Amino acid sequence: METFDALTLARAQFAFTISFHIIFPAFSIGLASYLAVLNALWLATGRKVYFSLFQYWKKIFAIAFGMGVVSGLVMSYQFGTNWSVFSDKTGPVLGPMMGYEVLSAFFLEAGFLGIMLFGLHRVGPRLHFLATLMVAFGTFMSAFWILSVNSWMQTPAGYAVNEVGQFVVTDWFAVIFNPSFPYRLVHMLLAAYLTTAFVVGATGAYQMLKGPGNPASKTMFSMAMWMAAIVAPIQIVAGDFHGLNTLHHQPAKIAAMEGHFDTHQGAPLYLFGIPNAAEERLDYAVGIPHLGSLILTHEYNGELKGLKEWPKEERPPVAILFWSFRIMVALGVAMVLVGVWSLLSRWRKRLYADRGLHRLVLAMGPAGFVAVLAGWITTEVGRQPYTVYGLLTTAQSVSPIAAPAVGASLIAFIIVYFGLFGAGTFYMVRLMKKAPVREEPGLPHDQPIRAAGITPAPTLDVPGVAP
Repeated sequence: METFDALTLARAQFAFTISFHIIFPAFSIGLASYLAVLNALWLATGRKVYFSLFQYWKKIFAIAFGMGVVSGLVMSYQFGTNWSVFSDKTGPVLGPMMGYEVLSAFFLEAGFLGIMLFGLHRVGPRLHFLATLMVAFGTFMSAFWILSVNSWMQTPAGYAVNEVGQFVVTDWFAVIFNPSFPYRLVHMLLAAYLTTAFVVGATGAYQMLKGPGNPASKTMFSMAMWMAAIVAPIQIVAGDFHGLNTLHHQPAKIAAMEGHFDTHQGAPLYLFGIPNAAEERLDYAVGIPHLGSLILTHEYNGELKGLKEWPKEERPPVAILFWSFRIMVALGVAMVLVGVWSLLSRWRKRLYADRGLHRLVLAMGPAGFVAVLAGWITTEVGRQPYTVYGLLTTAQSVSPIAAPAVGASLIAFIIVYFGLFGAGTFYMVRLMKKAPVREEPGLPHDQPIRAAGITPAPTLDVPGVAP
């Protein structure tokens, strides 16, 4: 019983810390790219509105980046304290990849972050822009390695098992570019961009709802709505490809996500229901006939296996997966609808006057974070009862540690996390409430943009004109 309690508490602790951690990298990945775009637009056009936005969002990025680093350090320690067996068995495969993430990504981000934040007047606009690009590239590389590690745990490849039961590498290319990695990387990066877009859009919407809005508020809102209109539909398509890959490699996860206990020919798409794992059925089911098979197999009468095809001890928790998946999809569809609405308002030349759109975008500000959390819950809970899918169970991965020790550290994490990260988040929201102020680049010799060898556009700021 003590082993079970320690396992449950260790899982709860990991779930709690990863839930806090994932929202900050998701935001910083998208925000780093946004800063690079703003920097490029400022250099290309000379419009000071882009410089003002860069200065505005770089402060928020610095806070989010710092909280992401701190929360990520805790994740590494947990592998040694609570999951030492997992670390021992997978270390020869995952250890080097985690090291590559630190060497190629974190060092890149940290090395150029100071130049991006404080170095404009010392290195000049061009080198400063290069530093901003390197920070954005570093966030991408960090996502690359972490998602490669996670994807290998979902779809292990390129490995062998040695005489002491450890996974060892036989093909590094197969390990890194395992079968689910490309789909997971694209899906996560698009999610990060959408998360940032809706935070930026909500910030601009809030500032315009408070008053007429300055050019910077309007510009950030316009850019965010372009991102929603373009990227949200692409994310739906990427999610479909990711789902097909999951059906091929983890069919039990798909069965739980869809709420299918029985194998179906021409399976329905259940929009609503209450999973009843004890009775192995979906109560109060509301579905569209054949649509599930059409989406997942691309055949009208395609076969989808139900959970009854697997022993109960090999099935993932159905209720959590069923609802987390629907939350993610519902928010994705809502993002697409917001993008369509913004296009209609833009076409009617009412993008900055449509109060209904502004209120909706403000309400959708946290939607990206919720969708990312729901997606990670779907991914990680759906892998259960395994840490390395089909090869190493979660129960086999936990450290021989007493339940009270795990419970005490879990309580400490809850107190510290809500205090520390709650304060950081509160401060970021306070910064977002204030509209960007018009800032001059202030480069040496009073030559704002010509110091970079670039001729400014004749008109620097045109209020109400979308970029």
